[in-house]
Parts: sequence; structure tokens; C-alpha cells
Amino acid sequence: MSDELKAAPKAITGPSNFLDERLGGANFLKRNLRKVFPDHWSFLLGEIALYSFIILLLTGTFLTFWFKPSMAEIAYDGSYAPLKGVMMSQAYASSLEISFDVRGGLLMRQMHHWAALLFVAGMMVHALRVFFTGAYRKPREINWIIGVLLLTLALAEGLTGYSLPDDLLSGAGLRITEGVAISLPLVGTYLTFFLFGGEYPGEDVISRFYSLHILLIPGILLALISAHMVLMWVQKHTQMPGKGRDNHNVVGAPFYPAFMAKAGAYFLFTLAVITGLATFTQINPIWLFGPYTPADVSAGSQPDFYMGFLEGALRIMPAWEINLFGTAHAGTLPLSVIIPALVPMGIIMTGLALYPFLERWVTGDNREHHVADRPRNNPHRTSIGISAMTFYGVLWLLGANDEISAFFHVSLNHTTYAGRVLIFVAPALAYLITYRMCLGLQRSDQAIISHGVESGVIKRLPHGEFIEVHTPPAEDIEAHMRGKRPVPMLPVAEDSAGIPPKGMRGPLGKLRGRMSKAYGGEKIPLDDGHGHGHEDEHAAIGAGENDERSISH
Repeated sequence: MSDELKAAPKAITGPSNFLDERLGGANFLKRNLRKVFPDHWSFLLGEIALYSFIILLLTGTFLTFWFKPSMAEIAYDGSYAPLKGVMMSQAYASSLEISFDVRGGLLMRQMHHWAALLFVAGMMVHALRVFFTGAYRKPREINWIIGVLLLTLALAEGLTGYSLPDDLLSGAGLRITEGVAISLPLVGTYLTFFLFGGEYPGEDVISRFYSLHILLIPGILLALISAHMVLMWVQKHTQMPGKGRDNHNVVGAPFYPAFMAKAGAYFLFTLAVITGLATFTQINPIWLFGPYTPADVSAGSQPDFYMGFLEGALRIMPAWEINLFGTAHAGTLPLSVIIPALVPMGIIMTGLALYPFLERWVTGDNREHHVADRPRNNPHRTSIGISAMTFYGVLWLLGANDEISAFFHVSLNHTTYAGRVLIFVAPALAYLITYRMCLGLQRSDQAIISHGVESGVIKRLPHGEFIEVHTPPAEDIEAHMRGKRPVPMLPVAEDSAGIPPKGMRGPLGKLRGRMSKAYGGEKIPLDDGHGHGHEDEHAAIGAGENDERSISH
């Protein structure tokens, strides 16, 4: 190949040299464009949330051109005939105009709504992936906290956006929001008047939610997402255990061109899915609900899925309240509202935020971790996560207890009572079942490492016994299994004088020691047994789990 063909075109080298001589970015770009990213399907879950957020920004910008955030009442005179002449707010009328009179408006509205659902769902599954693999451990605790804040803000962003069309369904959710806010001790009345501009429903709630929805919360989200990405870039991505992978390297493909090509294709795929959903699957048909009036509520009202667990908590909570000083006039604490609104969210979000630090306190593990865990290899963490998911799932399911009762012809009271029991029993059962499953999966890994995998080859021994020959597992599968490391545990042994280590004395230290002993350690160690490098290794058909025999030919 000639030098002319090897040289880059002048159209590229000219501007590149111009910018490099003034900005000095060549070394920076060269270093970062070759940054290696690991390859695993679960790492794409966070990208779903990122790309959905980009689509939200683009579609939301389109919608702001026509939406009128005003609660001033007008008579509808648009193209949707069933509502002609009906008094409604300008917010609802402009939402109808976007849906029926703006070219591509309904598509953009539905894309915005679907992208919002996918944004929250993507963050949820991404958070679960990080939690179950232990990717939140040192040095990524700060990024984990940022992720929890992002999820919390996404719920607030969804709530404010859901209320903007001012239709009957979103108005029912807004009424619940007002009830929760005003029930808060000391600050409830002030907070409610600030949001609604006076007595409910007021005249300002839509305009104030609009400011929160398009300015304040998105600005904070954008800043936190940027910080999240920068920290991930600086600290490098975690990788799954496997051949040649450890805490000191990253096995994968470079950012340019491999990762950029995959990321670009995945963004287009996400855009195509959201566009397809918006085109063929109707969501939030506000014209069927009608304008919101405080005196009306539609049957079967359900919030979007991410608020379903709060709805379920409200529905199963007993009608408890505390009258201060024995009289209602002195002040009432409506526990039937305060507890469902604050406790489930507090348990989930606070638990997520504190877990990395609580785990480090229990295990005493201050090492850096760049290789992720397989969920089965930390059974207590996995069991805690599944228990929390069950807690969330029961509340989410009971948010539709009226629909469940109507569809299955079950008493509404019975579903409510069952929910009150399940909210305590189901997470405990989920914990026990998950823990036993993790140990079972560890035993399965141990059996594969010790005895190999079934080959499908059946042999008959001279004395008539039939056996199946086992073969070694594939090299990459074995390396993946051997990436297992014992869960760290605090030293609790006493010294020669019988004195426990510092920090393990006193009631709190003893509790910490017991928790560390239960949480940490190796539950089912990998054991090579007699090795599996020979074809003669096998396990007899129908033999027990620990029955191992060898034959010679």
C-alpha cells in the first residue's frame, strides 16, 4: 500500500491539527477512545435507562411547544366531538389539542409516556443488577448513592408529569398526593398550600408542577446522570468473573469503535421499541377520562406501575389515627396515610442507600472490588434483595385489589386482609426459599467442578452396572465458577488472654460478630475431589449427590 493511501485525508487532519494545537485534546482522546469496556448482557440494563432519558428530553421538548400549564377554565372547542362545549382547564384542552390537532402530537405524547415507564423500569432493573452482583462495593459507594437519588427523583418526575394533563385519572392521583402532604405533622399544611397555591385544588398546582417537571427535576437528573457516568468512567466498569479476569484488569473491547457501535445500535433499538409501543399500543387515553373535577373519581383508577406500591400500601393499611392529648381538636396524626406514604418508600430507599456501608460494617471488607459476584455466591445478600422485591411486589399487587376482587369474584375485604398478612409473611418466606436455592446452586457448581458434566455417554461395567461418563466443563464455564470468593468475615476469635479483638467488645461488638459469622464465610466450598481430567471419572446413574466412584479399563 502506498504512503498516499496510508495517510489520513487532509479534510480530517487539517481540523484535527487545528483543534489539537489550541485545545491539546489529542492525548486525551487517544487515551479515552481506547478505554476497554467489558462485555456482558446485564451491563446493557443501565443503558436502557440512559437512552430512555434522552428520548424523554427530546419528546418532552416537543410537547412544551403546545402545552399550556394553566388551570384557567375554558369551553372546549377542539376536534374531539364528545367533549365539545365541556368546561375544562387550559392544561387539559391543550393536551387534547396535542393529541388530536398537532401533527404527530399523539405519537409524541405516547412516546414520552412509554419512555418515562421504560426510564424508571430501566433504573430499577439496573439497580437490581448492581445490588445482586455487589457492584456497589468500594470504590463505587458514591455512585451507588447517586443511583438511589436518581431513582427517587425519577419517581418525583413521574408524579409531576403524570398530573400535568389535568384529566380525571391524574386528578385522582393528585388528590392522593394532597392527602399525603397535608397529613404530615407540622409541615403538612404549609407544604400543601405551597404546592396548590391555597385550598385544594387551587389555581397554581399545574403551573408549579410544570416548573418542577421541565426545569428543576430534569436539571438535577441531568447533573446526577453526568456525575454517574463520569464516576463510572474514572473508576472503570465492573466485570463478571471469568478466564483471565481479576481486580487489576478489564477484559473486553475498546470504547472506539466497538462499544460506540454497539451503543449507537442499542440506542436506535431502544428508540424503535418505544416508537413501536407508542404507535401500536395505546397508553393514557385522557380523552376517555374527561376533565378533572374534585367531586368525581373514576372506578378502577390505577397509577403508573412505579407508584403502584404506594397505592397498595394505602389500600391495605388499617384506619389508624392518633388524637393528641386525647382529643381530635388538639391535633390528629392520620397513621393510615402517614405510614403507607413514608414507611415503604423509606424502607426501600433508605435500605438501598445504607446497604453498602452496613455490609462493610458487618464483614469488615475494605478492599476494592472490580469483579462482580454471582448472586448465588452471596446467599444472604441475594435473599435480602429478593425479600425486598417481594415486599414491593405484594404492595404493588394490592394496589389493584379492587380489580383482583372483581375479576376473580373474591371479597374485597378478603384481599385486603390477605395483603395485611402477606406483607409480613411473603418477604420472610422469600428470604428462606432464596437462601436455600442459593446453597443448592452452589452445590451444583461444586458438583460440576468436582465431577464434571454429564457427557451423555452410557457405559456398562463388567459386573453389569450402567454408568454415565462425566467430562470436564468448558474452560470459560469453569473459570466463571472459579471466580467465586468467600464472603469476608470479621475476626472474632479471642487472643491468648481471652480478650476479643478491638471493636468486637460490648453488646454492639458481640452483635456485629454474630452477624458477621452468619453473613460471611464460605457456605459451600468448591472442591476438586479426585479431579475430572480423565474420561474414567463418572457418577453412577441414580447414585446420591456425594456418591463418587472411579473405574479403570
